[in-house]
Amino acid sequence: MAGFLQIIEFSTTRVDEIRALAEKLRADREAEGQPLVRRGTLTADRDRPNHYLNIVEFDSYESAMENSNRPDTSEFAARMAELCDGQPNFYNLEVMQTWQA
Repeated sequence: MAGFLQIIEFSTTRVDEIRALAEKLRADREAEGQPLVRRGTLTADRDRPNHYLNIVEFDSYESAMENSNRPDTSEFAARMAELCDGQPNFYNLEVMQTWQA
């Protein structure tokens, strides 16, 4: 297996507040020496204003679930949901293959 992805799809007019919230979580985790995330990518949908996808990469399903079960992740998700225009959608994806040009 090549890894594991979680995708969070959401709409908001308050993306800067969500970005600041995510940056604080990331900085706190790095200060603790506990970054479980391999990489995160926030994207904006050019065809749908105020619509975003956050793609979070993990080494494994197990590390993603460890991350999901942390209290600070739950707090982040609750605060993020308050900043969204509707309920976010979550996708848990096994990486089957990657390639690079």
